[in-house]
Amino acid sequence: MMKKFGLLFLLILLSSFLLFNLVSSCNRSNTLHIYNWADYIPEEVIKEFEKEYNCKVVYDTYSSNEEMYSKLKQGGTGYDIVFPSGDHVRMMINDGMLEKLDLSRIPNIKNIDPIVLSKTTFDPDHEYSVPYMMGTTGIIVNKKFLKSFEKSWSIYERADLKNKLTLLDDMREVFGAALKYLGYSVNSTNPEEIEQAKQVILKWKENIIKFDATTYAQGVVNGEFWAVHGYPENVFQLIPEEERDNFEFFVPKEGGTLWIDSMVILKTSKNKDLAYKFINFILRPEISAKISDYLMIPSPVTDAVNYKEVANIYEISDLENCEIIDYLGDKIDLYNKAWEEIIK
Repeated sequence: MMKKFGLLFLLILLSSFLLFNLVSSCNRSNTLHIYNWADYIPEEVIKEFEKEYNCKVVYDTYSSNEEMYSKLKQGGTGYDIVFPSGDHVRMMINDGMLEKLDLSRIPNIKNIDPIVLSKTTFDPDHEYSVPYMMGTTGIIVNKKFLKSFEKSWSIYERADLKNKLTLLDDMREVFGAALKYLGYSVNSTNPEEIEQAKQVILKWKENIIKFDATTYAQGVVNGEFWAVHGYPENVFQLIPEEERDNFEFFVPKEGGTLWIDSMVILKTSKNKDLAYKFINFILRPEISAKISDYLMIPSPVTDAVNYKEVANIYEISDLENCEIIDYLGDKIDLYNKAWEEIIK
């Protein structure tokens, strides 16, 4: 009797163990782990994907390409999809971190504007990446406090605005601004031009309160800062609709940087099938329109305009004098050295 009971108990225990592992395996196959910029996709889009594909999305965020890249290089694992900017796409390709894409599994790539596809110099044949959004950084002004200003990077030379200004805590963005101000390429590898840009930034540093990539949006909205360098979508999401006339975004007359953030699948992804489905889902015009409305910037998907309900902060035509931040290989050390001298 005891032997039979013991055998029965073992069978039940084994069945429970097998069932647990089967359920755990199913859960893993139905879970997509995303690592993306903060405040970059509306919750309703994530929920809609989860509902349609009967899955769960685990969503972690980062505040800079450097933070994302460093975490992954130091062993951060478990993610399926990441959203790096162009130069970091190339770095991750070179490091062997990305899955080579089967574009037949992303048929909606045909929906992306050819102009956007032509700008992906970091992965021209889209072997490893698919554009998510394209846009620019520039200057956002709180006009309740700053009534008069020139639409130029020279705003950072105004001593009367000391401690009311911020610059992004982003080496390539800040150098891009200074290089454009001087009439150079944001991708210059000329040591003399980079040195000149460093001197411009050091002069700007005298008037800014800090280099900031996390609090500038809330700061300019509440009046702590009067003008900030950053991503306008981060700021305008925080402004009540009735207050938006009190704020202005502009690309300085000298030009600025152009960014393309792309969707990539990590080579270490445990759920590549669901990752492909997510990328294809995002490229539907009606879904991309929701993201575009949330960010208030143009969609890279051509037909998304037919589904949009919110006006954009700027249009593609406003980016004419903007230049994409490219991968510079070993030449990036010129920037790293100069940046260390700036922020010390």
